[in-house]
Amino acid sequence: MDIFNVLNMVGGLALFLYGMNVMGNSLSKMAGGKLESILEKLTKKKILAVLLGAGVTAIIQSSSATTVMVVGFVNSGIMKLGQAVGIIMGANVGTTITSWLLSLTGIKGSTLWLKLLKPSSFSPVLAAIGIVLTMVSKEESKKKDVGEILLGFAILMFGMETMSGSVAGLANNASFVGLMTAFSNPILGMLVGALLTAIIQSSSASVGILQALCATGAVPYAVTIPIIMGQNIGTCVTSIISSIGATKNAKRAAMIHLYFNLIGTIIFMLVFYSLNVFMHFSFLSISANAAGIAVIHSLFNIGATILLYPFANLLVKLAEITIPDSKQEESAIDPIAIDERFLERPAFAMELCRTKARDLAEVVRHTIVLALETLDSYDESKFNEVEKLEDIVDRYEDILGSYLVKLSSKNISTKDSQSMSLILHSISNFERISDYARSIVHSSKEIHQKGLTFSASAKKEITVLSQAVYDITNLTVDCFSQDLVQEALHVEPLEEVVDTLSKHIKENHITRLVNGKCTIEMGFVLEDVLVALQRVSDHFSNIAVEMITLYDNDYNTHEYFENFSAEQRHAFNLEYKELLKKYPL
Repeated sequence: MDIFNVLNMVGGLALFLYGMNVMGNSLSKMAGGKLESILEKLTKKKILAVLLGAGVTAIIQSSSATTVMVVGFVNSGIMKLGQAVGIIMGANVGTTITSWLLSLTGIKGSTLWLKLLKPSSFSPVLAAIGIVLTMVSKEESKKKDVGEILLGFAILMFGMETMSGSVAGLANNASFVGLMTAFSNPILGMLVGALLTAIIQSSSASVGILQALCATGAVPYAVTIPIIMGQNIGTCVTSIISSIGATKNAKRAAMIHLYFNLIGTIIFMLVFYSLNVFMHFSFLSISANAAGIAVIHSLFNIGATILLYPFANLLVKLAEITIPDSKQEESAIDPIAIDERFLERPAFAMELCRTKARDLAEVVRHTIVLALETLDSYDESKFNEVEKLEDIVDRYEDILGSYLVKLSSKNISTKDSQSMSLILHSISNFERISDYARSIVHSSKEIHQKGLTFSASAKKEITVLSQAVYDITNLTVDCFSQDLVQEALHVEPLEEVVDTLSKHIKENHITRLVNGKCTIEMGFVLEDVLVALQRVSDHFSNIAVEMITLYDNDYNTHEYFENFSAEQRHAFNLEYKELLKKYPL
């Protein structure tokens, strides 16, 4: 094997790893976070969790990615440890699909059908289709994702073929044959397999490299079996690294992954080599091929899952014994925070941000409702609750805003980019709304402490205005949480009504002041309340307009009303007049 063969081997390995990365990322991107959402929600039954873990891993072509995702779920409190164990088992089964795909490179034969099954025959066609789809498709479209998947697969297979071709001459190399013979020692073979997989952090990739080496015909099954066993242990390094700095339950999830593979490997090795002492398996001396490696890889992972599935709860207990429980730490899980591990899965990270933004909207809704109730009848407990909720809203804004800034540097779809823009604009508006809710309860407290009272007419007017603000709150939050863009069109007319009501209340107050029915001191408090209620409706209007204009490239939020057509303006005015009748002063 000369220097040119070595260069071909390195180049083939680079293409192989790059193709696997491109294909996996594109598959994940095309799924758009849906697979991860299914994992999050449908894991109550362990058998279903196993099937889901296998399915998701088979689709995204990475058991490491699935396991890291599970660690993130557990760390965030989204998933319980008992649910995670099934997905981890399934991930080991799903990862075997890659070895079967790679085994196609080992197909030999002269018939037409066998030639068509060889990657060297169909990969160029897939690459051609992939490059056309990638170049002619719009940015972040499904067609482009499909094109990148095909390109990634073609590059992967080309790299595999290149590696296989570059090492083909090693069959007659005494040094290589001697090295392979040394690896037939079960312990040494396991260590090599584990180390290689730990370095490249992908069992699928390390299995592919082993399959390429088998093209030499100098690698017997006696060597491949312990290396494959070691690869299953080495792949646990990724999840263990991911759990560093996480909660204890997240670390336990990583330990379950390690224990599953470690126990499965120990049992397999003890049983297999004990039987070999008496039965002397003759196939161990036969040269391994790509399909044979896929068979061994599948038999081990499926067999380990079947064997250890009834003891899933024991794996959880073993992990809990290894990492003792600590109620203080687990109670420290922040329900607002989003685990940064999800940044590597941008589509799902964006879905989590949408969920958190909806949670924020609900908190703001509750805050406004409590604030309006204190205007009607002051309650110290409601005052304290609003103060507490306002702090929570501030934290939502800080955490979501910072997370979205980090997420913005990732490769996200056009739809997710639009959602990100909406959330970033909305969270600042929600935060300002909570500030004004706080202002309202402070005005209510001032009225209560100073023994001030609104006149009967003023109290009635405030009640009507409060109802309008209550309605705009519910309408906007519902539109935001449920993506009701058409319904959001009704927010702005209601906001205009709030402005009109506030104006009339101020005019009526001046009249009452002139007639001696109200005091100047009460007027100052009333002014604070009216300003706060107007600002609340203004910020809800901002959110609604942002929703409406987000998907329309012709307008922006500042030009939205200026670009109304005569027909739109007429419809707007009609709705505004009807709403005024609904809130008579």
